[in-house]
Amino acid sequence: MNSLAAKLNHLPVLPGFEHLRRFWDATHDCPTVKVLPGEYYVSGHAEMVSTVLGSCVSACIFDPHRRIGGMNHFMLPAPMNEGGARERDDWSGTVGRAARYGNDAMEQLINAILKAGGQRADLEVKIFGGGRVLKQMTDVGRRNIEFVQGYIQTERLRLVASDLGDVYPRQVQFFPATGKARVRQLRGSQDAVLVADERQYLKRLANDPIKGEVELF
Repeated sequence: MNSLAAKLNHLPVLPGFEHLRRFWDATHDCPTVKVLPGEYYVSGHAEMVSTVLGSCVSACIFDPHRRIGGMNHFMLPAPMNEGGARERDDWSGTVGRAARYGNDAMEQLINAILKAGGQRADLEVKIFGGGRVLKQMTDVGRRNIEFVQGYIQTERLRLVASDLGDVYPRQVQFFPATGKARVRQLRGSQDAVLVADERQYLKRLANDPIKGEVELF
């Protein structure tokens, strides 16, 4: 344990990401950063970034020439009442709040990659998630998919891979020094925990509008 802790402590991390939890992944023999909802991480080192997605979406963005990449994890906010259903508010107002948050999540990730030396013209984007796991509620996953696809088109970014929609959660593993991404479908007992977590996260966002099988991509 001490030797692993020493490895992690001596591995470089870009300024601004020191607070994210890192641990050693024995399977891949590399450090791993777990990205939670509302977080993002950028690196040019041989490490792995992982997250679990239900209705949320993650964008994995990579500069292949400078070998710098990163991942975010975001859910677009929607007003919720105490019962967990969407309130009958104006649809355009809801979309406006959603776009502000989604835009922030994408811009923060892109800007961090550029600050680390990446070039916007060379960026490649892979997008994952947006499953319909909150079955009793409006299809939040579909809104997330529509937003991120629209954002990529508007910003003229190069989309090279995607795994979106359906009804199952996903685990995503991204390697920022190579741009490779790995996706695994999650089924069974993990679903209930993830759905509960996303429901609570969605409620928090609504109150704060300012703020399987393995597939390789």
